[in-house]
Formats: sequence, C-alpha cells, structure tokens
Amino acid sequence: MRRNDIRNLCIIAHVDHGKTTLVDGLLQQSGSFSDHETLVERVMDSNDLERERGITILAKNTSVYYQGTKLNIVDTPGHADFGGEVERILGTVDGAVLLVDAVEGPLPQTRFVLEKALAKGHKIILCINKVDRSEVRDDLSRVHDVIDKTFDLFVELGATEEQCEFPIVYACAREGWCTSAEGEISDYLSGQKKGTLQPLFELILSHISAPDVDLEAEFRMQLSSLSWSDYVGQLVIGRIVSGKIKKNQQIFCLGHNPQTGSATVNQFSVSHLYQYEGLKQTEVSELSAGDIGIIAGCSDVYIGDTLAGSSDCEPFPRIAVDAPTLRMTFTINTGPFSGKDGDAVQSRKLKDRLLRECRANVALGFEEGDTSEQFYLLGRGELQFAILIETMRREGLEFMVGRPVVMLQEDEQGRKMEPIETAVLDLPEIYSGDVTQLFQNRKGILAAYAQLSDSRVRLSFDIPTRGLIGIRSRYLTLTKGEGLFSSRLKEYQPFKGDLMIRKNGTLISDRTGKTTDYALASLEERGVLFIKPGTEVYEGMIIGECSRENDMNVNPVRPKKLTNVRSVTSDGLIILSGTRDMSLEQCIEWIDEDEWIECTPLHIRLRKKVLAANQRSVIRSRKK
Repeated sequence: MRRNDIRNLCIIAHVDHGKTTLVDGLLQQSGSFSDHETLVERVMDSNDLERERGITILAKNTSVYYQGTKLNIVDTPGHADFGGEVERILGTVDGAVLLVDAVEGPLPQTRFVLEKALAKGHKIILCINKVDRSEVRDDLSRVHDVIDKTFDLFVELGATEEQCEFPIVYACAREGWCTSAEGEISDYLSGQKKGTLQPLFELILSHISAPDVDLEAEFRMQLSSLSWSDYVGQLVIGRIVSGKIKKNQQIFCLGHNPQTGSATVNQFSVSHLYQYEGLKQTEVSELSAGDIGIIAGCSDVYIGDTLAGSSDCEPFPRIAVDAPTLRMTFTINTGPFSGKDGDAVQSRKLKDRLLRECRANVALGFEEGDTSEQFYLLGRGELQFAILIETMRREGLEFMVGRPVVMLQEDEQGRKMEPIETAVLDLPEIYSGDVTQLFQNRKGILAAYAQLSDSRVRLSFDIPTRGLIGIRSRYLTLTKGEGLFSSRLKEYQPFKGDLMIRKNGTLISDRTGKTTDYALASLEERGVLFIKPGTEVYEGMIIGECSRENDMNVNPVRPKKLTNVRSVTSDGLIILSGTRDMSLEQCIEWIDEDEWIECTPLHIRLRKKVLAANQRSVIRSRKK
C-alpha cells in the first residue's frame, strides 16, 4: 500500500547554492514555528562549526506539514569532502529537490549528488535558485542556459525518460518565494507580486512518490545516521521499510564487525521512540513503515546496520560509498609542551576517538599505523580532516597530525594508479593566465574554457588529487579572493610523476624560550614569520617560512644585551612588518612529509618530526 500522508525527500545541490536557506523558508511558511519563537538564519546549521564556516557539514532531518501531509526533509551538505553524508541518506528518501544557482549553473558537486540520486531511481524537482542576482535581472536568458546545461547533465548521467521530465521552479530562497512560470520572475523581482513557496509544496506532493509500505510484514529498518542524547544515550536514525515498531519491543541489530568483517547479531529492547516535528524530536509510542524515526536503546551499532524483528531476517546490503582518496596520520602529542593546554591523550584514547568517528561517518576509514602510537584516518579531502581536527580540539584533546597522503592503487599490469579530480574554477579573466600556470605546474590539464561574462571565465582542469593539496590558498591569493573553486573525483589514471608542492624551506627554532621582538626583527629578512613576540617556542618548532628552499635553524629568543651606553639612533622602538596567521587548513596544505601539526585546545603549532637540530638535515633534498 501507499502511505499518501507522507513524503520523504532531500535537498541536494553544490555548496553555497542555497539548500539550508530554502529549508528555512519551508519551515517558516509551513507554520513549524510558534509566534513567540525567535527564528535564526540557517536554522538547520546547528553545529557551531557549520555556523562559523557558513557551510553544511552533517545531513540533518526535519519535517513540515502541508495540507495534512507530512514532509520529511533531509538537508544535505554541498561540499565534495562530505559526499558520504549524501550517499548514506539517499536510501531513506523517495525523491529530491535539486538546487542550481541561476548564474553558476551545475557544478562538480551538482553532478556528484545528482548521479547518486538518479542511480537510486529518485524523481527530481529542479529548483533554479538565486534568480534575484544582478546577472539574471539584466539577462533572463541566463536561466535558459542553466536549464539546458542541467538537462544535458541528466542525459549524460543516464537518467530515464521519466526522470528527464522534471518540473522546474524558479526561486529566491532568501526572500521566500518561488514560481513555476518564468514570465512571473520579473514581477516578483520588481515587487509587483508577493510570492510564497507554495508552488514548491504543490510540486512535492504531486511529483515525489508516496512511500510503498507493507505494514503487516516483519519490522525492518536500515540505520542511516547516529546521534547522541545526554538523557537516553545512543540514538539511531533511519527509515522504517516494513512493519511497525513499538516502545519496549525486543528487536535485533544485524551488523558486522569492522575489524574482522564478520556478521554480528545483537538483541536489545527499544527504550524510546521519536519522530521529527519541525526541528524537534517528539516521543511517540509507535512508528510505522514509511516513517523516518529515531530509536533509543541500542549502543553497539554502525551506520548501515539493519534493525529487524527477528534474528533470521535478511539484512539490507551495506551502504556503499566512494572509496577514500587521502590518508592522514594521527599520533599522540610528543612535544615539550604536551599536556599544558588540554588532555595529554594516550594512544588508546586517541584510537577510540577515531573509531567512534568512523562509526558515525561511513566515508571515513581507519587503519593501524606503523607504530602503536600512530593511526591512519582515510578520507576524501583536507576540509573533512580539518573539521574533525577542530572538533577534537574543542573536546579538549591534544594530538598531532601529518600531511595528507594520496592513496595509490595498482592496475592489472602492476602500474601505479592515482586519483584524478576535475577542478572547476570561476574567476576574473585577467587572472586566468597565472591560474593556468599554477595548475599546469601541478600536472593539471586544461579540459574546458568558457566565457561566463565580459569579465569572468570558467576553467576546468583534470589534475591529480595530490596536486590539489595546498593549491586552494595559492589560488585565492592569485585571484585576490574573487575566485570560486570546486572539485570532484573523476577516475584513477596512471601515476603522473613527482611534483614539488612547497618550494620554500622553514625557519626552525633552535632552542626553548619566549620569543623577543629584537630577535624576530633580525629574522624578518630571512623569510615570513608565523609567530609574534612573547610566544613560547621549543627546539624543533617551526616559526616561519624561509625565503630559500632549504631549512634554517634560528634563535628567536635572543634578548638585546644591556649596556650603559645609550644612543638616540640605536634605542628606537622595534616595529615588526607583520606575521602570517596560519589557520588549520593552511597548515594542512603547507606542511611537508617530515613535519607535524601539533593540535591543542588553545594552540596550533608546526614542528619537525625530529626536534633536535643535530639529528636532522636542513637540506630538503636529503630528507627521507
């Protein structure tokens, strides 16, 4: 039977095309908030890091009611590094709203999420968002170009005829209106008409299929997400495929052991049941097939496990996600300042924390390191690693991480194969020459060149993943911050050869102490400094980037000697020309293979793996 009282859908798009803003409008116009409730912008981005960075990191559920029908909506990330969040959530929905920027059109992550949704057989509603941008106001024909490009993408990805017959709405999610008639866009933009999101609500009801369910069958559900409650403990989230479940019912978790790969069966009692009502989790006594629900009472579970009413039930296939392409080393903090800011984490505790993260994120992998104190975390991008590192820092942990390393493969002939990504760049045309040279130096091949306007162009490069490490900040510098950058994994190709990521060496402190302005002033001509006067340093700690290609051991704590001779010219105020503040992402991009990033709740330090100056070479070509 069909449950016509429910629609399950997700919002998918490239990063910064307006998914979360659209969900804000759907929540507000459906009456999900009371009059006395204070509404905040991007209400679905509840994570502190999401609000600080302005991006969606975790897929999150909500629900609204429209004309007596419950719409379960999942807001998904748009950044390629968090593609695993999209992949694991598509199995819980029956359709999707695809957002495309009216100016930028379909971009790499648009292709990625659309390909996954079409493969699931989902019907798609195309929403052309941001039609209020000045480029569209001046020329509405841009919208036709975006629709044509999106349709071509559907065909290229193998969409069925039914999927290609997608309805279209034109929206301004920020102002909370949309329309199915292209001719009405100008009236809404000029203010002659006041619109709402009702056309999108109507399309969801008419175009997204109601779930097919069997309420009489045995209870089955696949876990798509994990959460935690301080009151009831572990929460598991997923869509109920068949049957019903009640509070205090005995059910089974059909899972697997990630260490051995063997199947496991655990029995537990359901302590609480919840469902989404707006942004809240409302406790209920029963959930039925078609619902996206929350179950409490099971502690030893992984994403992809099957919950069933009996132990001999057939489990669902595991959730398959694209394999990781990068590997980063995590290890305990062995620096001289270990334990001053947070918990001096033991290797066992660090391992447990990483395994817990892998349990909640199917896109991450875990491997034992070369020593008992080191562990490898497998992921998709630098931003994904940076978000996890920042989260662990805020939990009060201290640890160190190394440079991300690309994971190579071998083909049938034994040749080394490396991941190749398609990087799409939107930038002012005057910078295209410098940007092209930058990417070609990293083994990038220009695949496409398109004129977006009189002053902006779009470049597409096929470039090795290892060539993208550390390139984002250089790209933004070359384009004076006006360039847009996105990428997606394309395929594996034969190894492209060695390439130099960082040309310059480092300035390394040769002793422990507190830096002085007198010492740093004498070092400015040697390179760019990362630290300010009064900073605690130790031997082997990196304090700046050297102007030459080799490393240099320096003394940043040297005080000015006091004498009884005074001179007007020699005792003036020392003024430093400035330092470079290195963010966590910049540190990940910048470090070399023989260096660590020391992460504590209060500090991010760069250091050499070998601290003692007499035990390491300053010539970079001699390093292992």
